[in-house]
Amino acid sequence: MTLMRDFFRSFRKDEQGSISVELVLILPVLFWGYLSMFSIFDAYRQHSLNQKAAYTLGDVISRETAPIDDGYLDGSREMLAYLTANEDTDVALRVTSVTYDADTDEYKKYWSQNKGWMPALSDDAIQALSEDLPVMPDNETVVVVETFVKYDPPFNTGLQTREIHNFVFTRPRYAPQVLWDDGSS
Repeated sequence: MTLMRDFFRSFRKDEQGSISVELVLILPVLFWGYLSMFSIFDAYRQHSLNQKAAYTLGDVISRETAPIDDGYLDGSREMLAYLTANEDTDVALRVTSVTYDADTDEYKKYWSQNKGWMPALSDDAIQALSEDLPVMPDNETVVVVETFVKYDPPFNTGLQTREIHNFVFTRPRYAPQVLWDDGSS
């Protein structure tokens, strides 16, 4: 018994190799922390890119004086994919022209078109978005641009795959309303 007690006392006082043991214990935690910080920074960067891209698209569309069509929205979706550094299959775009009627105190859509997996907005959906739309004078129109981008974190450190959604409204710049050409004329 004395022999074992002496062995454990000497083992407890011996500091040889303690740095290696501490390194083996702490290195995985440090590595995980670094990867987590990198993933969180990347998520914020991607959110910022998506927001800037949505504002850019909203501004470009609001400057149109000629009616826009399906080909225009295809190009806008490609531009969204380029600006956010994503594949074309990972992005969706929805553009809606909305007006305000002061007599009924309702927002109404002139048209709503989509590219990607998100459906176009219905009249009921516009009413559900009324809290997000700006206060507008009677018969004023805005162009609502919504972007949807799938985001997959670079490392599995707790962040989940998600869809980044941006909602941007812009008043038409050079015309009272941005028009939609459905190709019927």
